[in-house]
Amino acid sequence: MASVEVLLGSVDQIPKGEGRTFRVADREIAVFLTAEGEVYATQAFCPHRRGPLADGLLGGTVLMCPLHDRTFDLKSGCGTSHEQLGLATYPARVSEGQIWLRPEPTLAREAAE
Repeated sequence: MASVEVLLGSVDQIPKGEGRTFRVADREIAVFLTAEGEVYATQAFCPHRRGPLADGLLGGTVLMCPLHDRTFDLKSGCGTSHEQLGLATYPARVSEGQIWLRPEPTLAREAAE
């Protein structure tokens, strides 16, 4: 059974190359808009020391936590530095200028080699 998508609003509320935090039901979710116009969503806080991920630096689909330089791949949620911490990710898409999110998390998965 497919989960219900939640409308977060216009994609224009997130500048390209940045993230914003949204409250969806009982959780906070960080949503990112890449310079290429792709949308990704993750848990809102870094698993290392709870840094606010929406304030991190975004390069392509790699996110750097603003507190301690931990990096994550937004496509998989996998950590790409240090002790390989991972993020929960959420399916997100843009349709007709609106961001839609499925609020069911997926645990970080290893990238296919």
